[in-house]
Amino acid sequence: MKKTLCAICQKKTSLKVLYKQNFSLNDINKNIFSARRFPDGLHYRIVRCRKCGLIFSNPVLSNTTLNRLYKESKVTYSEQISDLTKTYGNYLKSLENYGVKKEKFLEIGCGNGFLLTEAMKQGYKNVYGVEPSSEAVKKAPKEIRNKIKNGIFKNNLFPRNFFDVVCFFQTFDHIPNPNMFLKDCFKILKPGGYILAFNHNTGSFQASILGEKSPIIDIEHTYLYNFKTMRMIFINNHFQVIFSKPALNINSLSYLLYLIPLPNNVKKLGLNLIKKMRIGNLKFRLPIGNLVLIAQRPVSE
Repeated sequence: MKKTLCAICQKKTSLKVLYKQNFSLNDINKNIFSARRFPDGLHYRIVRCRKCGLIFSNPVLSNTTLNRLYKESKVTYSEQISDLTKTYGNYLKSLENYGVKKEKFLEIGCGNGFLLTEAMKQGYKNVYGVEPSSEAVKKAPKEIRNKIKNGIFKNNLFPRNFFDVVCFFQTFDHIPNPNMFLKDCFKILKPGGYILAFNHNTGSFQASILGEKSPIIDIEHTYLYNFKTMRMIFINNHFQVIFSKPALNINSLSYLLYLIPLPNNVKKLGLNLIKKMRIGNLKFRLPIGNLVLIAQRPVSE
């Protein structure tokens, strides 16, 4: 385990402990780090910086251990891919309002590449992905698989001034060194290029009401942001923030029930019931506690 610092203040500051760690190292296995797994409520000690308000896990597993767990993680979101594509695709489409160029596109944490396929449909000529899960990359369509680098996003993985768009959906919360991550994104973006980020929002109504029971209080999340702290960390790393706002997700009734913090036996009973009633696939477009941010690398620096 290693200690973390506030990623915005970048030094030791006064911290308020929000929740104590509730697992032992013996509980750690590769299934715990699988995207959209059945919620288990495990989390590190969660703290808040008294100076800037950033919420983060402290301490956390070492980078070596985290990289191994993400590499071994499983694909557990196959049933949600259609809804995820529509949700994320809508926000990708919104970049056209800013005159985005569609030459080179990168998604960090791209899973099996479903959004890379959507980006191609939207007219992006060259798409690239980075994904740590070996299983996810293997499940990517053949025409997409060779466009995905299987591993952790890092410096020098791509040329400087290369991409028109870099995006990451439900990935930024997982990054153990977000400042280094954003600096590396800045380098590979062309001047005038865009970042599209979509992640959890600690300032949402759902997070405020549910507290420790919120699905975002999770062992996979190193740092958690709200509108203020997202803007601060992007501005600290020399981006111009175009806008940030609550995100709308397209989800089925089954998945919404899946997210609610109920006892597992009650949740499974409810899921079976709505399946029998054939209403589990009803779709809703709702704000369920996420935010979306668009930022730009300045044209002149």
